[in-house]
Amino acid sequence: MSDTAAPETTPAAAPSPGEAAHLLDRVQSEIRRVIVGQDRAIERLVVCLLAQGHCLLEGVPGLAKTLAAETLARTVGGTFARIQFTPDLLPADVMGTRIFRASKEEFDIELGPVFVNFLLADEINRAPAKVQSSLLEVMAERQVSIGGKTFRVPNPFLVLATQNPIESEGVYPLPEAQRDRFLMKVVIGYPTAGEEVDIVYRMGVKAPEAESVLTLPELIGLQGAADAVRIDRSVVDYAVTLVLSTRYPGNYALSDIEPLVTYGGSPRASLGLIRAGRSLALLRGRDHLVAQDVFDVAPDVLRHRLVLSYEALAQGVTADQVLARVLSTVPAPRQAGLSASAAGPDYGRAPSHAGGPFSGAGYGSQPGYPAAAGHPGPGGPSAPGHPGGAAPTPGPGGAPSDTSPWGTADPTRPSVGDERSA
Repeated sequence: MSDTAAPETTPAAAPSPGEAAHLLDRVQSEIRRVIVGQDRAIERLVVCLLAQGHCLLEGVPGLAKTLAAETLARTVGGTFARIQFTPDLLPADVMGTRIFRASKEEFDIELGPVFVNFLLADEINRAPAKVQSSLLEVMAERQVSIGGKTFRVPNPFLVLATQNPIESEGVYPLPEAQRDRFLMKVVIGYPTAGEEVDIVYRMGVKAPEAESVLTLPELIGLQGAADAVRIDRSVVDYAVTLVLSTRYPGNYALSDIEPLVTYGGSPRASLGLIRAGRSLALLRGRDHLVAQDVFDVAPDVLRHRLVLSYEALAQGVTADQVLARVLSTVPAPRQAGLSASAAGPDYGRAPSHAGGPFSGAGYGSQPGYPAAAGHPGPGGPSAPGHPGGAAPTPGPGGAPSDTSPWGTADPTRPSVGDERSA
């Protein structure tokens, strides 16, 4: 229980799905006044905002990662702080510390910059592990413990972290436990030639500044509306099966990737798929979750949770390629009477990997999506989401379990308590 609680923000009434989609479209439009291109990254940032999950932005320098995080905070209002992570940063610089007040002859607690609504951890991989791990408590429990007292951070609270993947000197890779605290890892790529021309014209003289289009009570109301999005049991089963297939690939017709994955997604990944999927459904103006929403957010929710084996690293296999194989194999539930337009636009297709270890017939044949024979995506013809047409029959009740949904259990699957070495 907190000794000191942050002031509570009274939420506004939850809007209808149509009103929520309109408000969120205004937020994205305001961000696009500043950020050129990067539509998918902007959408994923808004999804994290609705799902109350933290976001890790990765990309080479100069792709407006920091600017995107700052702009998102500006459009919503609330308090904002930026921490530039450096090798000499200390946990007390982030969380706060006890200070001796000579005038009162007693210790006082000075709270750190994390006590804001939006915290930007810029270049988080430049600080050592002890500083990175100091964020674990506040990211998971929304509180900080200092000197035997617990302090709640304001609501809403969102951590936006940036890192670049090209440097190996003076950087400290995030440990697996730290990465798992982020709801999404969004990879930002280079802009197109036309977008870069727009960047030069728009940012070359006086850069535009975003204005607030949402209040904190309205944001909390939108988060409540996302939590109220209806979800069918079959969609939950699909999300759980996706995660289980990363743990035990051999039980899900994915024996070819079993040597490539040391550890799959945790139960937090299943929760993240549903939370992010619900937010994406609300963003698309629906009050119910469909398999397409889970499919679209799966690469961003799962890519940083997989621990690849040394064999995968030696072959140059990436987490995105493994996830593309999983998403093209695991069958999605058939949505009765659901058209492609009702499912919403597909912004989240897993990247193609032509020329990679999985290239060849059935993979990378369509731009941006690893198509397999008979697999147009969740809910398509034949067996939805399953290559080749005929989907195996799931276990009793159609619900995934620790036993193989394809029938007999795989004898090579590790038993409970076994440890899988790298």
